[in-house]
Amino acid sequence: MRNYYCVLRAIPAVALPTLLPLPAEAHVKWFAPYIVGAPPQPISLTLVNTWFWAGIALVLLFFVTTRLVEISPIGARAIVGLNRATDPLWSRQDDYVRSIIAAFFLAIFAVGGVYLTPDLKTPAEWVSWMQLLIACCIFSRRTMPLAGVGIVALWVLALRDYDLFHLFDYLALGLGVAGYLILEPLDHHKLRERRFEALRWGLAIALMWSSLEKFAFPSWFYPLVVEKPFLTFGMPRDVFIPMAGVTEFTLGFGLLWTPLIRRLSAIALLVIFTAAVWPFGRVDLIGHGLIMAILIAVAADHRTGVDLLTNFKRYSVSIPIGLATVLVVFCTAYWGLHLAFYGANGQPRADIPKTTHSYSVEHPHGPGGPVHLETAPHSHP
Repeated sequence: MRNYYCVLRAIPAVALPTLLPLPAEAHVKWFAPYIVGAPPQPISLTLVNTWFWAGIALVLLFFVTTRLVEISPIGARAIVGLNRATDPLWSRQDDYVRSIIAAFFLAIFAVGGVYLTPDLKTPAEWVSWMQLLIACCIFSRRTMPLAGVGIVALWVLALRDYDLFHLFDYLALGLGVAGYLILEPLDHHKLRERRFEALRWGLAIALMWSSLEKFAFPSWFYPLVVEKPFLTFGMPRDVFIPMAGVTEFTLGFGLLWTPLIRRLSAIALLVIFTAAVWPFGRVDLIGHGLIMAILIAVAADHRTGVDLLTNFKRYSVSIPIGLATVLVVFCTAYWGLHLAFYGANGQPRADIPKTTHSYSVEHPHGPGGPVHLETAPHSHP
C-alpha cells in the first residue's frame, strides 16, 4: 500500500499536460478537408504567439517537476508502485505487443480500402488482403520479419497515389513497428533488447512530426472546431489549436526522456487519445488503436535505463535545452522539406473544396461528402 500511495503522490504531475487544451487528439486528415501542397503558415507566426509559449511553459513545469520527483525517494517508490501495477503486462509484453499489432491489421483489413491508416484510401482490393497476410505472419516468430517488411512495402506502395511529404506522417511509426517485428525474433541479445525502443522512438517521432500541422496549417482544424465546439472547452480556436500542438509535441518528446517522465507522458497521451474515441468514433479508435496500445506498453515498461544521452538527461536543466533543440530540428525539417517539395507558393489543388462549416449531417464537409485525399483522383466520390 505504501508504494501505491507514493504512486498517487507522483501521478498528479500527469494531470498538468491533460489540463492543456487537447481533450481529443483526432488526426485531422481523417475528418476534415486538407491540401498538403498548400503553403504553410510561417513559423514566425507561431513564435510570436503568446499561447504557444504559455503551453511550452506549462509542459516544462510538468517535466521538471516530474524529474525532481523522480530523483527523490518518492520517485523511486513511485516507480516501484508503477511496476507492481503493470507487472502482469510487463511479464508478457512481447505477447501483448504482437497481439495488438496483429489486431490492428485485422481491423484495417476488415475496414478495407486503405493503406495502413484511414486517410490513405485505395480502390485496390489486394491491399486489404496483404494486411491480412501481415496479421497472420505476426503469430509465428519465424514469419514476424516478413510482417515487418510487409509494413514497409505497403508504405512504399502508397507512394503511387500519395505525395512523399504526406506519407512522412506515417513513416516513423511504420518503421518503429516494423523494427520491432524484425528485432523480436533475433537470437542476438543486444539487438533484440532494442525492440521496445524501436516502438517508442517511432511513436515519439510520429507524434512530434504530426503535431506540427497545428502550427503550419491551423485552418485544417477549423471545420472540426466549428462542428464540435465542445472540443475547445469554450476557448477561442486560435488559442486552442497552438496549445494543442504544444501538448502533442512535448508529450511525444517526453516519451524519449527518463523513465518516470516517459511513463507519465504515455499515460497523459493515452488519456488524450482515449478521449477522442467518443466524439470521433470507430474510425478514430481503429486509426489510433495501435498508438494507444503502444502507449500502454510504454507506461508498463519496467526498464530504468535511458537509451540515448543518458548523462545529459539526468539533469533537470537539460530538459528545456533538449526540447528547444528538438523543436528547432523538427520545425526546420518540416518547413524546409515542404519548401523543397512544393516551393514557396505551394501547389494547392483547386478542385478540392475547403470549408469551415457543415453543409449537412450526411455531408459535413461539402455536398460531395468528406474529402480525404490530396491526390488519387479515382478516390474522390
